Amino acid sequence: MSSAPVKRDYWSLGLTGWPLTFSLSPPIHEAALRQNGLKGEYRLYPLEPGPGLEPGLRALVERVRSGDLAGLNVTIPHKEAVLPLLDGLTPLAAEIGAVNTLFVEHGRVMGDNTDADGFLADLLRWSEVLGRRWQGGARVLMLGAGGASRAAAYALCRAGWEVALAARRLEQAEELVRWLRERKPKGVARAMALDAAGLRRETPELVVNTTPLGMGAQAAESPWPEGLNFPAGAAVYDMIYYPRETLLTGQARRAGLPATGGLGMLIEQGALAFTRWTGCPVERKDLWQACGY
Repeated sequence: MSSAPVKRDYWSLGLTGWPLTFSLSPPIHEAALRQNGLKGEYRLYPLEPGPGLEPGLRALVERVRSGDLAGLNVTIPHKEAVLPLLDGLTPLAAEIGAVNTLFVEHGRVMGDNTDADGFLADLLRWSEVLGRRWQGGARVLMLGAGGASRAAAYALCRAGWEVALAARRLEQAEELVRWLRERKPKGVARAMALDAAGLRRETPELVVNTTPLGMGAQAAESPWPEGLNFPAGAAVYDMIYYPRETLLTGQARRAGLPATGGLGMLIEQGALAFTRWTGCPVERKDLWQACGY
């Protein structure tokens, strides 16, 4: 990652994905620009999945290549769809098989992944707030085994955690476990069904939601089975950052458990992407303030 500031008169940055209605990336990156005295903007480029997706993504990649866009973030559901359009990947992005940050290096459009490191950094920040010792790894129950879980599960297994992946479609969790084991991580991963019978037997120190339940049209839903007690003494981390309190985090707090949303992960991955583009360090406190904290 760049260590020296990059000189540029104006920083045109942006984000593509679908939908982007509630994205907090613009205030986060514009706060980072102000903090470093840089002129620029951060715009949203929503691209709906369908026949127009590939031409739209290709046009954005070419804008990065030409320098019209100094940097581009990619969010769900395009983190894998954009891969064939790139000239290369960082080692971490190649390992994970998904990107969220595009940048130019020696004239080539490269893809990076700051989700994994951003998630783990925020998780360890929160563990310090809670006074819990997670730096050496812990037992985690991850709800969901879709695209959002891949970078997070990879980060945890690489850091030595014990990860139980629970999915409504067991085969999806089993496939992710096989993928993780191929990478020979320090930690261990196993698959299980996301149902009350299986969850009742788990004794994790942390529960992480990577499903979309609790967000948008699914805001009234929770991935945690109704009527099932939470694991005693566990903490609950919901990757969803809008709304600030999801049905899951509300359930956990009412049960007496500490719970948090995914805004910290968004801030951490965004700060890492900003440094990748500009070479400038970022003070996180300004980014939290830009989001109303």
